[in-house]
Amino acid sequence: MMAEKATSAREGGKARAKAYLSIAVVVALALLAWWFDPAWLYEWLKVLHVVAVISWMVGLFYLPRLFVYHADAEAGGEPAATFVVMEQRLVKVIMAPAMMVSWAVGLWLAWSGFGFQGTWLWIKIAGVIGLTVFHVFLSRSARRFAAGENTMTARQWRMANEVPTVLMIVVIIMVIIKPFS
Repeated sequence: MMAEKATSAREGGKARAKAYLSIAVVVALALLAWWFDPAWLYEWLKVLHVVAVISWMVGLFYLPRLFVYHADAEAGGEPAATFVVMEQRLVKVIMAPAMMVSWAVGLWLAWSGFGFQGTWLWIKIAGVIGLTVFHVFLSRSARRFAAGENTMTARQWRMANEVPTVLMIVVIIMVIIKPFS
C-alpha cells in the first residue's frame, strides 16, 4: 500500500517559500541586532537559546521512542508508513532547525558572555557535540527506517533513548553549577 502525500507540490512550494522568507527575515534581524548590539540583546538571545534547546531535546527524546514502535511495526504496513512520515517531519521541521539555532545562538552567547573561557564551558560544549552526534545518528536511522533497513530492535532503541538524558544532565550541571569555574 502506497502512502498518500499529505500536501500537494504546490502547497509544499508555498510552505518552502514562506520558510525561506522567514529565514531571510530572521537573518536580517540578527545581523541588525548584532550590528547595533543593544543592551537587551544578550538576555533575549538566552531566551531564544533555551527555547531552541528545549525544542531540540524534545526531538532527541521523542524520535527514539518513535523508533521503538516503528521497529515493532510490520514492514510495509500502514503503521510503518505513518511512522516514516512522522520521523522525517520531526527531523526536518523541528530537530534540525532547533539544533542549528541552538548551536548558532549558543556559540554567540559563549563568545560574547564568556569569551570561550572556563573549563565548564568546554565540557558543556563537549556534551552538546555528543548531542549533535546522537542527532546525526538518529537522522541517519530515520533514513534507514524509511528505506526499510533498520537493524536495531525495539529494546535497543529503548536503551538508545537514554543517551540524550545523560548528555543533557552533564550540560545542565555545567551551566548551572559550573563546577570547574
